[in-house]
Amino acid sequence: MKFKFAAVLGAALWLLAPSGAGAQSLSYNSGQNVAPGYEGWEEDADGTKYFLFGYMNRNWEEELDIPVGPDNGFSGPGTIAADLGQPTRFLPRRNRFVFRVKVPAGWTEKEELIWTLASPNGKTEKAWASLRVDYKVDDVVKASETGALGAGSSSPEVRANKPPVVKVQGNSALTAKVGQPVSVASLVTDDGIPKFRGAGLAGAAVSNRGTRTDSAVATTDAAPRANRAMQPPARATVGKNVGLHISWFVYRSPTGASVTFDPIQIKPWEDTRTGANSPWAPLWTPPAMPKDGIIPAKVVFAEPGTYILRGLADDGALTGFDDVTVTVTK
Repeated sequence: MKFKFAAVLGAALWLLAPSGAGAQSLSYNSGQNVAPGYEGWEEDADGTKYFLFGYMNRNWEEELDIPVGPDNGFSGPGTIAADLGQPTRFLPRRNRFVFRVKVPAGWTEKEELIWTLASPNGKTEKAWASLRVDYKVDDVVKASETGALGAGSSSPEVRANKPPVVKVQGNSALTAKVGQPVSVASLVTDDGIPKFRGAGLAGAAVSNRGTRTDSAVATTDAAPRANRAMQPPARATVGKNVGLHISWFVYRSPTGASVTFDPIQIKPWEDTRTGANSPWAPLWTPPAMPKDGIIPAKVVFAEPGTYILRGLADDGALTGFDDVTVTVTK
């Protein structure tokens, strides 16, 4: 089975080969696999090309650990390292544009880099990355795919947006004891684009006005007021509320190791359920950013080992990150 993204009319598409119509209507808290995804490729100002990858964890609750190696590695023509910076802990549901891999020198559209994931439930899936011209993406495509824009929409403001910048404060390599809190902090800076637009049904960077009304709030001397919770979808892509925030989460860890964050972190994955602490959840709003831009957190580890924690800043359309490596002992 192949999983690819294709940049078609400015929007990346997730190409799935479903195992059956019924499978598409089911959802699971646990027990399902992770599918790797090729998001497309981008080119930096200096001409360097990068493949972009994400994934779909088909569980709503279970986080899966897949160590780097035969079950979580890369292959392709020539000598390809198995470890190209991919995660080993996979958060629930859809996670887009998680990491990028520098394209080997001299590659053309004919070469493919293959990411293989073998999940604990025994299912193996692959993503094929290539430099096909229709797979090229830019920041506007990213903003659309992550939900800040409607498919195919753009504006001068959106095109001027730059990703937020995250800088870990203090050492990026820490030590800790099992059960004892360790502090991490990051400085987040941003250009203020896109502007915060308040809560909505997610996707607040674009109009999401509906037509349904609620008889309970209808008035006799004016047109009925719209009940936003009853509106039909007004966009083809996932919706997302816009506002700068940061999320700390586990990017790599020993298998099954529990990590606790204080305060509880905003979810960096697409949790679209009402009431979820997620930018993709209806009516979610970001917390106020401190004036100095420094956001601290305390982390407690239940097991010894080496961990990579990622601080991901998100302005609603684009993201930036910095990592901390923590060595935990008993």
